[in-house]
Amino acid sequence: MIRLIWTLSAHTRYYLRRYMPTNRLLDEIRRRRNLKWGIPAMLLAVPYLLIASICTNALDQGAPGWLHLVVLWSVWNAMKLIIMGPVSLLLLVRARIAEAVARRGGRRDSDAGESVNHAGAEPLLHR
Repeated sequence: MIRLIWTLSAHTRYYLRRYMPTNRLLDEIRRRRNLKWGIPAMLLAVPYLLIASICTNALDQGAPGWLHLVVLWSVWNAMKLIIMGPVSLLLLVRARIAEAVARRGGRRDSDAGESVNHAGAEPLLHR
């Protein structure tokens, strides 16, 4: 029974990860070159919140109960997009710090190589 539940949840996660538009968008934003789009992507939460508002108003006026699922879906997607903005900023800062450290580390290695060359050793290309 546990194996069946595990398999079902794995397949559901794979399907949602692969085919749902907000999940695909968030996967794209998490890449290094797209981290800058996290804050503008937060604006995409507005239509989802508008959908939730329209559906809750319709539910208050006696619409069918299945609209609760639409409200849940839209609020969930809005939350994902709103949270991704600050998260992408943190990831961008972390990536920039790592790149600066890598550049600084590369500069130190090249400085060490130049000091050896200035000590009287000839470069291999000029021999």
